[in-house]
Amino acid sequence: MSGNTIGSVFRVTTWGESHGTALGAVVDGCPPGLDLNEADIQQALDRRRPSTSVSSTTRKESDKVEILSGVFEGKTTGTPVSLIIKNVDAKPSSYDELKDVFRPGQGDFTYLQKYGIRDWRGGGRASGRETAARVAAGAIAAKIIAQAGIDVIAYTQAIGSISIDRGKMPSDKNLRKSVRENSLFCPDQQAVASMEKKIAAVRKKGDSLGGVVEIIVRGCPAGLGEPVFDKMDADLAKALMSIGSVKAVEIGDGFVLAGLQGSQTNDQMNKKGFKTNHAGGIIAGITNGEQIILRAYCKPIPSIAKPQHTIDCKGKERIIEIQGRHDICVLPRIVPVCEAMVSIVLADHLLRQKAIS
Repeated sequence: MSGNTIGSVFRVTTWGESHGTALGAVVDGCPPGLDLNEADIQQALDRRRPSTSVSSTTRKESDKVEILSGVFEGKTTGTPVSLIIKNVDAKPSSYDELKDVFRPGQGDFTYLQKYGIRDWRGGGRASGRETAARVAAGAIAAKIIAQAGIDVIAYTQAIGSISIDRGKMPSDKNLRKSVRENSLFCPDQQAVASMEKKIAAVRKKGDSLGGVVEIIVRGCPAGLGEPVFDKMDADLAKALMSIGSVKAVEIGDGFVLAGLQGSQTNDQMNKKGFKTNHAGGIIAGITNGEQIILRAYCKPIPSIAKPQHTIDCKGKERIIEIQGRHDICVLPRIVPVCEAMVSIVLADHLLRQKAIS
C-alpha cells in the first residue's frame, strides 16, 4: 500500500490501523542534536485524545507514545525516529455486524474496490485514529520549525452553522492561551457555549456535524516553497486534504477572491512591507513573510445512528443504524492534527531551503 509517506527532506511515514495492535510513525530526515523526549510528543497527543467535550467518542485511549529509535540521551541522532502508540481500548467485535456492509460516507466500498480486501474493524487504515501517528510526528516537526521562530496555532472557527465572532477573539499574544482554555479549542468563549448546545442537540438526534479549522502560521520567513509543483500552498493544501474529514482547503481570503477584482485582492506594498494579506502569506507558491492563514473545511462524521440506505458485499440493499463509540463532530480533535500536518510541511520546506543556501 503506497501513499503513506509525506515530505521530501523531512519524511514522515505513518502505519497502523484503528483496531490493530498499535499505530505509529517513522520520521526520517530529522536533524541531529534536536532535544527530544517522549513528554514533548505526549503533550500534542493529549490534545488529540477524546476529551470531556460533548463531541467526543467514549473510546478511552491513553495514546501513550514510545520512542523506539533515533534518540540517544535526549537528543536526535540524525537516524530515523520510530514512534509507537499502542491501542488499549480497541473493540473490533463492535463491528462484527457491519463487516459485510458498506457504511455510507466511509472508505469501506472504495478500499475494497482498490485492494480487494478491507479491514472492517472501525475502518482500519481509513479510520481517524490513524491521525494519532501524524500528531506524534508533527510534534517533532514543530520543534524543528520553532528553532527558526515559526509558530503554528490552529483553532475551531466554526461547528455546523455556528462561527466565531472575530471581534471577540483575543490578541495574537493571548491566542494560544485562549484556545487551550476550553475543550472545543475555540478562541471565542461565547461561541463555545452555543457550539456545545448544538452538538448536544445533534447527538440526541443520532446525527453529526462538520466544521471549519483555521490555522495561522506566525514568524515564517519569506522564501520557503518549491515552484512549480511543490509550491508551499500546494503542499499545505495536500497535507490538510490528506486528513480524512477535510473536503476543502482555503488559503488567505480563499473562496471570496473568485468574486472580486484585482484592485481589491492584490496585496500592495510600501517600504514597510505588504499593506494587506489577501494571499494568506504565500505568493507564487513562496512564502512572503506575512502570516500564513489556512482553513480546513471538515465534513460531518459519517458514522451516525440515523437509518441509512446502503448495500452489502453481495449487492443486497440494506438499512443500517450505526451504533458504538463515535465522535459527533471531528472538531475539536482534528485541530491538533491540522497543526501537525502544517508543521510537517513547514519543517520539510525549511530543511529544503537550508540544503540550497
